[in-house]
This record gives sequence, C-alpha cells and structure tokens, in this order.
Amino acid sequence: MRTVRCDGSPGQLAALTEALAEALDGGPAVLPVESREPSAGELPDPGPGAALVIETSGSTGQPKRVVLSAAALRASAEATHQRLGGPGRWLLALPAHHIAGAQVIVRGLLAGHPPTPLDCRSGFRPDQFAQVAAGMLAATEGQRRYTSLVPTQLHRILTGGPENRAALEALRGFDAVLIGGAAIPATLRAEALAAGVAVICTYGMSETAGGCIYDGVPLQGARVRLDPVDGRISLTGPMLTSGYLGDPDSTAQVLREGWFHTSDMGRLEPDGRLHVLGRIDDVIITGGQKVHPAAVERVLTAQPGIRAACVVGLADPEWGQLVAAAVVRDPTGLSPDSLDGAVRAELGAASVPKLVRELPELPLRGIGKPDRAAVAKLLADSR
Repeated sequence: MRTVRCDGSPGQLAALTEALAEALDGGPAVLPVESREPSAGELPDPGPGAALVIETSGSTGQPKRVVLSAAALRASAEATHQRLGGPGRWLLALPAHHIAGAQVIVRGLLAGHPPTPLDCRSGFRPDQFAQVAAGMLAATEGQRRYTSLVPTQLHRILTGGPENRAALEALRGFDAVLIGGAAIPATLRAEALAAGVAVICTYGMSETAGGCIYDGVPLQGARVRLDPVDGRISLTGPMLTSGYLGDPDSTAQVLREGWFHTSDMGRLEPDGRLHVLGRIDDVIITGGQKVHPAAVERVLTAQPGIRAACVVGLADPEWGQLVAAAVVRDPTGLSPDSLDGAVRAELGAASVPKLVRELPELPLRGIGKPDRAAVAKLLADSR
C-alpha cells in the first residue's frame, strides 16, 4: 500500500492523482493522509482489488480506515456522471485525503481529464476559487463542468458581499455543484438556487465511496431501506466498502448480508425520496421525551438570518438531558431569544432549546461537519 501525504498543494495533488490512476488500473492501493498526521507505521494488506484506503474523521470513537476497491470507486464515479448528464471536467476544492476530494480525482481520471486543483494550503478563499474556476471555465467552454463543496464553502461564497461576486459568478458556470460532508441548511440551499447555482445535495460516507444519494434519490445501482423499528438507514450497491482495514469485528457490525448499516435515521417521503433525520446516537432524551437534534437544527436554520445551528444534549439533574443550541446569525437575523416559538410550533415544547448561545462560527471537524463535542463543551461552560 502506498501512502501519499496531502498538504493541499497542486504538486501533492498531482502525485496523488498519479497514484490513484495506477491503483484504478490494478496498482497498489493508496492511503492519502493529511501531511501533519504522524506516520501510521506498518499497516495490513488491504487485499486484492483494493484501490483506496480512506481514514474516517472518527466522529463516533476511534477513526477507522475504510477499504474501497477499484470497482467500487468506478461504480460510484460512473453513477455520478450518469446522474449529472455525462462525464465532464472537475474542479477540486476539497481536501483530497477525505472521500469527497478523492472521488473528485477519480471522476476526473475516468472522464479522461485530471481535475483542476485549487491550492488549499491556506484554507478556502472565495477570491482564489473565483480565479481558478474562471480560468477552468474559459478553457473548457462547451464541456460539462462540475465541482464539489461543503456547506461552509458555499456559505462563504454566498455571504461575502461584493468582494465575492466573482466567486458567485464562477459558481454559476458549473453544470452541477455537489454539496455534501454535512447537512446543508434549507435557507442556504434556497439562497444558492435563487442565485442560479445548480446545487445538488448528496448523502453518503466513506463506506459508500462518497455520496450515493443525490437530492434524496439513490444513484444507479444504489438502494436504500429503513429499519421498521428505529428508521435506521441501510445502503447497498456496487460502491460499498469491502470493510475496515485490519478490523474484522467493526466490519461485521456494519456490513451484513450485503448491506451497510449506517448510524443515521431517515424517512422516505411520499415521492420515495430519502429524508435524513440525523444520527441515532445524537438523540436527546429530555424529560422522558426524544428530541432529534437535526430536526431542531432544520427549524432554527429556516428562520431569517440564522446561518448555522448545532443542537446538543447537556447533562441536567432535572431533565436528564437539556436541549441546548449554538447558533450563528447575520447581524439582522432573529435574536436567539426569539427562536423558541418557531421550534415549539413545528416540533413541540420538548424540542425547544432551554439554552441558546450565539457564536461567530461553529467549531468544525473533518471536512466541515459541526464538532458536536466542542459545541457541547462551549455550551456547558457557558451555563
């Protein structure tokens, strides 16, 4: 197995692209890791057919290394192109050691054109995105153009004011902008669509070679089912992982009879689309009633001027757990004290946060997901 360190530079991305091209053609599997991470030492052989090993962000305990075969990567990329209207040129604006970034490289390779890289060593900057994207769009006129972002990046482009106008104009030039890595607030999605950005919301994880559900509809070959008791989402299809590297016990817990059993809950809408409700282990039990943080977050971020929200449960002697929320709002947005009515009306009294704190930004982890542990500590310390 070949380890490639990722620092976000174009030179490093070229090296990773070359390694992934060899892996897709039967060469050694690739393990992309963040440049600052210590060496993992000697690792087990990922097995025949393996092309990519991706380290998870470790949101539920110890990080794991997800093994993906060349066949799984190809199936995912081909299904994506089929859904989007055909192969095209890709711009890579995500960290390549996460599955979403690595899959942009795979899609570009299978389309015959390695992706155009955005230098991410200094973080994501809308002005830099505008420059690179404009150059790519000008050079690929007449072809389909795609990119993939996380909600935080989209938010920065849409809310930066006149100085980000060029970035928004460039974003409008893409035939599809995949948004994943974290739940997108309804207001942010609506704002993007109103601005002429062709956003597609994706759901998936490293174990499914990235997003396998686009705007609630499975990609070609993918299937979804829900547990009739707790609504747990299970996924299957040719893009599934072959397991966790050197961890057969964890593999057996989530891969059973050809299905990957996620830690998320969902419901199927009348039109058959999957609606993700949040993680099963995030459920808050307050006063004997269950509260789903993701549902509360959706109500909060649907209110005027509320840009982001993270809801957690805090230990409480009276309630067992107390519903608490951190929100990020525009200067003209509703004050935190004005939000309880909207939550009460839609979800009931038990879901109303009893503690709300305003933050300039939510702490993030991995590719852009809210760091719930960090939020919980901030809120607990503020009591």
